[in-house]
Amino acid sequence: MLDLPQTLAFLAAALLLTASPGPDNLMVLSLGMARGRRAGMVFGLGCALGCLSHTLLAVVGIGALVAASPWALQALTWAGGAYLIWLGVGAWRHAGRAAAGDAGHDATPLRRLFTQGLVANAINPKVALFFLAFLPQFVVPTQGPVAAQLGLLGLLFTAQAAVLFGLLGWFSGHVGAWLQRVPGSARVLDRLAGTVFIGLGLRLVASR
Repeated sequence: MLDLPQTLAFLAAALLLTASPGPDNLMVLSLGMARGRRAGMVFGLGCALGCLSHTLLAVVGIGALVAASPWALQALTWAGGAYLIWLGVGAWRHAGRAAAGDAGHDATPLRRLFTQGLVANAINPKVALFFLAFLPQFVVPTQGPVAAQLGLLGLLFTAQAAVLFGLLGWFSGHVGAWLQRVPGSARVLDRLAGTVFIGLGLRLVASR
């Protein structure tokens, strides 16, 4: 369905876009530093798999309908911004309680972190619009059904995002573990992560 030149060109563009600084990268980086390697990698995996929902919307055409409706897009924007702000406020409220590698604290379950990453990406309307604009550029109608090509391209994007976000979470966890040797740094890192989430949420809401 996808030939080699088409696949390589798409992966090159996808890797470049995913590696460039953006909201998902900042969230994975800050969370990994605050909560440790596993937390950063699991949250990053959730963010990556959230791309599957946007792929599905692009394939069935619902995303185009949402993009064409100012009210629907506005509602999604507010919901996405509110969710990020809610995560940030939670990080501030519980700052220092989930220090990476500290068995004395009640760490956030990895399943919950995965869900948070998944939802944060899935309800972001800007990501949905990006998929609607980006994926079709690599579709070749003469090579098979357009919907099938869009689905395969979305899966490829999700796979490379999972690898890059996983590496970012692993790296940021190492940095966070080193920083947390300083007394009181766990609280500071949690509040830094919370500030990043709140800032991204406010930016998303103010963008409309």
